[in-house]
Amino acid sequence: MSTFNSLFHGVREYLNPILKNSKFKETGVLTPEEFVAAGDYLVFKCPTWHWEPSVKGKNKDYLPADKQFLITKNIPCLKRVSQIELGAEAEAQDGEWVNTYANHVSENLSEIQDISEIQDFPDTSISSNASQLTDDIPDIDDYCQIESDGEELDLSKNSNILKTRTYDISITYDKYYQTPRVWLCGYSENGSLLSPNEIFQDISQDHARKTVTIEPHPNLSIQLASIHPCKHANVMKKIIERSTSNGHRELRVDQYLIIFLKFISTVLPTIEYDYTMSTDF
Repeated sequence: MSTFNSLFHGVREYLNPILKNSKFKETGVLTPEEFVAAGDYLVFKCPTWHWEPSVKGKNKDYLPADKQFLITKNIPCLKRVSQIELGAEAEAQDGEWVNTYANHVSENLSEIQDISEIQDFPDTSISSNASQLTDDIPDIDDYCQIESDGEELDLSKNSNILKTRTYDISITYDKYYQTPRVWLCGYSENGSLLSPNEIFQDISQDHARKTVTIEPHPNLSIQLASIHPCKHANVMKKIIERSTSNGHRELRVDQYLIIFLKFISTVLPTIEYDYTMSTDF
């Protein structure tokens, strides 16, 4: 997306009034309060995710200061999209993509545990399974920044570390579209930042440079790859409708991001963030 279009979207978002009343079931959108509730549930179910504040001057006053956006770091990406054969679902047109993944996700809603049924919240540390995986990935302390000395992270000293691309994935609330929005920051096998063209290698070619563009992150002073949210509400609306028509337990608003990340995987088929999920779909 051009700089002009990015600025235009920023103006539209600024002028668009904050959604006050829930329209989740009718249109698939979220209020800021519902976004926070869904984020809290995601952090609870998937402890590799956590909330972050905005950098100075980027705070959104319609969200809590300590819950401006969600982030998960060091997610492995073992293959390029060109190395795998994408199935018919990933090759479908946008309308088919909406219907296919609405069907797929709604069939599994009954397996999501109700947060009210859980007596105690678990320790916020990463689960043992996720810990074993993340132990093999180099730690990058600062979000989307190379170490201050300018040197690339040296992975050659430990032959037991699997050299692979990794991604930091963040989720923001888009005030104009009233849905979550996904952002990507990629790192090479040596820990250096990926270029936009390299990031597009890890995105479904049906979506690269179409629904995925490089834009300013609303909570950080950097440009990142982002999945445009214009179709997100429609997808979630389809999922809600399929859930109801198929007789499954009604989808709750706090489950939104768990389901959302499932269908986003069709855009990011080789970025393996799903391993952090403690609930199967």
